[in-house]
Amino acid sequence: MLKDMIELWLQWVRRLEAIAQTGLFYAADPYDRERYEQLRAIAAEMVAHHAGAPFEQVLKLLSADDGYATPKVDVRGVVFHDDKLLYVREREDGQWTLPGGWADVGQSPAESVVREVREESGYEVKALKLLAFYDRDKHPHPPILHHSFKVFFRCELLGGSPQTSYETTEVGFFGEHEIPDLSLPRVLPEQIRHMFQHYRNPAWPATFE
Repeated sequence: MLKDMIELWLQWVRRLEAIAQTGLFYAADPYDRERYEQLRAIAAEMVAHHAGAPFEQVLKLLSADDGYATPKVDVRGVVFHDDKLLYVREREDGQWTLPGGWADVGQSPAESVVREVREESGYEVKALKLLAFYDRDKHPHPPILHHSFKVFFRCELLGGSPQTSYETTEVGFFGEHEIPDLSLPRVLPEQIRHMFQHYRNPAWPATFE
């Protein structure tokens, strides 16, 4: 019940912010812009109240995006070597995940995942195949402020060596039955298991939901 309540208020916040962001992008009338700014402030107040965060900090976070409101894109690299899967340990929470992050403006999702794998693990890869395209909200991740899509790419290991970054503290390969403690906001055990199923069945089409 608590999780459902959290998700409900978060859905309200997202809808309010999407209306405000899109309205501010298109509105020319100063009075309309003022109303959309008020909507954004209400969304920020809701987040600040529920999260116990400073209102000004939340408002700044919401105001960072502009243009027509759309979901964010999170890319993840699925890199196998000797039947094991590449993980990185996140500095933020100390848990493990597939290397990846937000896609960058000006890069395709495949280009973004190659960059993310290199930056977070030290390995050079080539994106080979789209394995899964998920709506994050349809999977039991802990809720976050932004609506996002998760895109998993099978990547070929080309070279490089394990190196950590300002975001990661360890790099390692783990077998199918050696799943480490996962950073659940980023990846779920059932998603990892599904990546191994794709590995054993290379002709499978991409999964989407």
